[in-house]
Amino acid sequence: MKHGFVKLAAAVPEILVAAPTKNTDAVCALIDKAYGDGVHVLVFPELSLTGATCGDLFLTDSLMKNTLAALETVKQHTAGKKILVFIGAPIKEHGKLYNCAVAISDGAVLGVVPKTNLTSDEMRYFRPWSREEYMMMQFGEDQVFLKADHVFACEDMPELRVGCQIGDDLFAPQSPADTLAKMGADVIVTLAATPEIIGREDYRRNIVTASSGRLYAAYVYADAGMTESTTDNVFSGHCMIAANGVLLAENPPFGGQDLIMAVVDLQHLEHERARVNNFDITGDGFYHCFSLDLRETDLTGAISAHPFMPDGDEKRKQHCARILEIQAHGLAKRIKAAYAKGCVLAVSGGLDSTLALIVTAKAMDILGRPRSEITTVTMPCFGTTVRTRSNAEAMAVEFGTAFRCVDIKEAVDIHFRDIGHDPENLSVVYENAQARERTQIIMDIANADNSLVIGTGDLSELALGWATYNGDHMSNYGVNGGVPKTLVRHVVGYYADLCESEGKTALAKVLRDVLDTPVSPELLPAKDGEIAQKTEDIVGPYDLHDFFLYHFVRWGETPDKIYREAQTAFAGRFDDETIEKWINIFFRRFYSQQFKRSALPDGPRVGSVALSPRGAWIMPSDACGWEMKTEK
Repeated sequence: MKHGFVKLAAAVPEILVAAPTKNTDAVCALIDKAYGDGVHVLVFPELSLTGATCGDLFLTDSLMKNTLAALETVKQHTAGKKILVFIGAPIKEHGKLYNCAVAISDGAVLGVVPKTNLTSDEMRYFRPWSREEYMMMQFGEDQVFLKADHVFACEDMPELRVGCQIGDDLFAPQSPADTLAKMGADVIVTLAATPEIIGREDYRRNIVTASSGRLYAAYVYADAGMTESTTDNVFSGHCMIAANGVLLAENPPFGGQDLIMAVVDLQHLEHERARVNNFDITGDGFYHCFSLDLRETDLTGAISAHPFMPDGDEKRKQHCARILEIQAHGLAKRIKAAYAKGCVLAVSGGLDSTLALIVTAKAMDILGRPRSEITTVTMPCFGTTVRTRSNAEAMAVEFGTAFRCVDIKEAVDIHFRDIGHDPENLSVVYENAQARERTQIIMDIANADNSLVIGTGDLSELALGWATYNGDHMSNYGVNGGVPKTLVRHVVGYYADLCESEGKTALAKVLRDVLDTPVSPELLPAKDGEIAQKTEDIVGPYDLHDFFLYHFVRWGETPDKIYREAQTAFAGRFDDETIEKWINIFFRRFYSQQFKRSALPDGPRVGSVALSPRGAWIMPSDACGWEMKTEK
């Protein structure tokens, strides 16, 4: 429960239609299973205690009597179990029959939620509930409200506020969930019993995921299962859990699972509601408090080590293709708007400049202009290796660009003499002088031909400040500024595969060698012809830094929460000491290097995390980051 994590579940019991007291065995077994797995909120389908297909039996006194007895059994079974359970049952009160969800926790009924929107068939048995109505009813020793606008609030976890709706309430033009979310509910549970017909699966899934995104909420949808009557319809047990527009868990129609679970970060949902700044919480309605066991939520399998990249090969391909489209179209518009005769970019044989070259080539293709209008410049100096230089030259040829090689050793040596710097002193002056000389050269080449200088630095480097101010930090348009290093690698890999499939084997071979080359600025002298300066040895693994970056900028999380998530995501790969070391370095660098981001060139945003000072990330350059440390 710490850090806003909550485990939600949807359950489909095997039932006997119209036998509620017998059905308690299956219901209680699933409650035990969910509680043992650390579930905090458990949702059963609509009318699950009796079956949704009882027909006119709903109007019989014996079914009503047995339903109340079954509810008492379930209530007593939850005693000592601090879990919030929603179970569907017909409830008769003041001579009227309602289709209800009964909220139970730790041996007590907390409230009863009636269905608001009924189908024409349901009107034969049940009375629709007006949202303005409410009444008190007695459940054994519990006197509770029968009311639609219930919000069940957890005393031990302020972020957990649960609202409930039933069946067709989900599909109504004015869904009860809208009202519940405005009351502060960030978890919406839906107890449903919708027959399976062709096309309904996609419709349900779309409604559930879209509703969770529109309301910045978690949705638990539990649908009646295959043990319902098949007299006229078949039910499939389709269950889903979604949060903020993302489907987290699903039992597809006829999937056969009796319980699905997912961990949801409620602090993420609250962050989104605060960020959009138009989600007004009214606080009106009925609130009921319940307690949960103060148990840590197991995050195993819930946290991705690569949050910038979706799961699945096909989704990754689509993701990479769209990133390239965004980058290339952004650059194409800038070239056209600037009336530029061409583009100039420094190619080093490294990942970032490779991606920038791919993007620039695509932009020229979009504009219908020859790639020969791209000038690629390699500028070898003290740390340049044969491998990276040859790869840069090979790519220039394969992409059909104009190519220039400008050796900057002599110019940098003269600069050292002019400023009185000892070239044996391999300090930051030694490194930055090379970076600034390279930027001066490509800027002047671009000036001579009315071209644009294309920036190559990526999002991860901007976060860490791993760029030379007014050196590689500067350009006319930075195409990679929205792409983190781990994603750069995926996009270049995707393009290499694409080249292979198109028969461009020579280019694919070069791209794969670039992928195998250690990330390095190559500013320190090589050792035995090999790269001596490896970036990740200095600033830390980019897998970790991109993870830290995503969780901090996207969700505003605290260092100790990110640390805990990283422990789960990188278990078996990085030990706790390593994670703690690099997360503290990340925050120290992130705060101290904002001045570089404040002077950032234009460039396209490609995802939900960006650091442009023109709206994506606004932060004072002199903000104090000394409090940004892990607290164990």
